[in-house]
Amino acid sequence: MPTTLTAFADVTTSDSALRRFLHGLPGVDAVGLEARAAALGTRSIKTTAKAYAIDLAISMIDLTTLEGADTPGKVRALSAKAVNPDPTDRTTPMTAAVCVYPDMVATAKAALNGADVKVASVATAFPAGRAALPVKLADTADAVAAGADEIDMVIDRGAFLAGRYLETYELIKAIKEACVRPDGTAARLKVIFETGELSTYDNIRRASWIGMLAGADFIKTSTGKVGVNATPANTLLMLEAVRDFRAQTGIQIGVKPAGGIRTTKDAIKFLVLVNETVGEDWLSNHWFRFGASSLLNDLLMQRQKLSTGRYSGPDYVTVD
Repeated sequence: MPTTLTAFADVTTSDSALRRFLHGLPGVDAVGLEARAAALGTRSIKTTAKAYAIDLAISMIDLTTLEGADTPGKVRALSAKAVNPDPTDRTTPMTAAVCVYPDMVATAKAALNGADVKVASVATAFPAGRAALPVKLADTADAVAAGADEIDMVIDRGAFLAGRYLETYELIKAIKEACVRPDGTAARLKVIFETGELSTYDNIRRASWIGMLAGADFIKTSTGKVGVNATPANTLLMLEAVRDFRAQTGIQIGVKPAGGIRTTKDAIKFLVLVNETVGEDWLSNHWFRFGASSLLNDLLMQRQKLSTGRYSGPDYVTVD
């Protein structure tokens, strides 16, 4: 399948052209979307399939700490947990990444010491995204220079909601360019929409298309810093968007729900959404991630329950 955006070349030539395209996308049937997400969430996963799903979910976690009180010691401990989530069982998969603020990238990189765990860094004045473009570019460049493998940027929701779609597109393009290192390699770019602030499913669909057209490697629901974060319905809508985008361009884009996914049951519901909507091509940590912190603990406890027949004690897993 050819991988090209040629068919959309005229869409981003002007704000009016982009507006016409985005408002020409099919409207979202909110009732139907939520009903399908709810129905898929009732699927029952048992025994062997559940064990596979738990290990897959662990391998898809961006283990995250994004607090003002983060210290080098906390980031080192989180990195050790990402590499070896269960010290009593070395068959437990590593997580996909550790996600930190830009000033903690070097600390995480050193702590991981070459392990097959990525360092993701938030950028662009996370979580609000309210800063001038030079500040956002410098924020990104600093994280990439410190060794970040992935950048999780936030869009300016104010600009998007005011209808300044081309400005939103150009911001993502500029950050994508800032992810490129002098040697030509690049950090993968995840674009955070903060779906809880976009108000409507139609806006989430439009933001998804802006992100994909601008070169996002992943589209991501949320920062985890607002009241409404990842939900099955908004994640389903974004999965449908990446499916449709690949069908039209041949380009595959990842999806990352973040915030509020805390239990094994929650994680498996999202994996069912992936399997039933976009299929096995997205069932790897290269194309699907969970932005989470406490989720890993519950997955580890459920994993032990499957292998031993009993739940672990309260000190079996670390409390993040």
